[in-house]
Amino acid sequence: MQSVEAVRWSADGSAVRIIDQRELPGKFIERDLATLDEVVSAIQTLAVRGAPAIGVCGAMGLVTVAQRTLGGQPDFQQRLADVAAIIREARPTAVNLAWAVDRVMRVAAATPGDAEAGIAAMRAEATEIFHEDRRMCRAIGAFGASLVTDGSTVLTHCNAGALATSGIGTALAPVYVAVEAGRRVAVIAGETRPLLQGSRLTAWELARAGIPVTVITDNMAASLMRQGRVDLCIVGADRIAANGDVANKIGTYGVAVLARHHGIPFYVAAPTSTVDPATATGADIVIEQRPAHEVTRPFGVTTAPAEAAVLNPAFDVTPAELVTAIITDRGVFRAPYDFAGAAPAHS
Repeated sequence: MQSVEAVRWSADGSAVRIIDQRELPGKFIERDLATLDEVVSAIQTLAVRGAPAIGVCGAMGLVTVAQRTLGGQPDFQQRLADVAAIIREARPTAVNLAWAVDRVMRVAAATPGDAEAGIAAMRAEATEIFHEDRRMCRAIGAFGASLVTDGSTVLTHCNAGALATSGIGTALAPVYVAVEAGRRVAVIAGETRPLLQGSRLTAWELARAGIPVTVITDNMAASLMRQGRVDLCIVGADRIAANGDVANKIGTYGVAVLARHHGIPFYVAAPTSTVDPATATGADIVIEQRPAHEVTRPFGVTTAPAEAAVLNPAFDVTPAELVTAIITDRGVFRAPYDFAGAAPAHS
């Protein structure tokens, strides 16, 4: 299987290198993010996306901005805090972004009088977050692969594969590990409207890896489940509340409801950094609202009249009672969910 590196340091380490996912599958373009505006824009416009990937990007982006523009400034710590606040708020729903930025900030705070030493420590921490993410993906794959038997067909929603992380993904990690073990696995990818992350991204990376993938429109899932063509569902998560409620790409809740009705296991795969103990339930999760043009003019094509009102939430919340299990890098959790000792601290 060919590897995909969605986010990493640039060759000389002076910038954050990403695959510009807005261009896929038509064009494969890598970009280097060197300024605060470039980092924030890439996150907000979904050039880089997926909770783990934007966490890594945010951490590396903070280091990049500090190194390029803040070093030697007498008010380094305050300026750094201002930059961190801008990056961490670029997308509010995914907890990994704030978690990663805050980790780097804590390291910087440990060297208050030495900006050069602080930046070096920040770089080391951001690099460790990158490597942790890669290890996390492998661990999720190992724990989740036991749920993917030979001959299985997995339905997934949006993209929670290698393009959403710095490793082999979260929801797709069990698929990749199962295939590496010699099992025959096929994937059904819901197209995931309005920006088609399933058809554009999930199908692209699975096809690149040589794994059979079938793209469906989102409204086909019910019929396929009724026909017995789906064995299990695996999706990712952008934030998991303490009670096991899951925020993920809009449409995930619908898939979970359908899976329950048809008696199909519905699994969520995410790193423990996505578990937010400070969020009691899904009702407390802030849902990002995206621009109307993503619905009315997706990819530049007008699909609705200008006079029509638009709702475009980026995520929805799936109640814990609809989740069969949550696959993490520290094991598989089942209801009643108790993540004590599993989730890293969030500030």
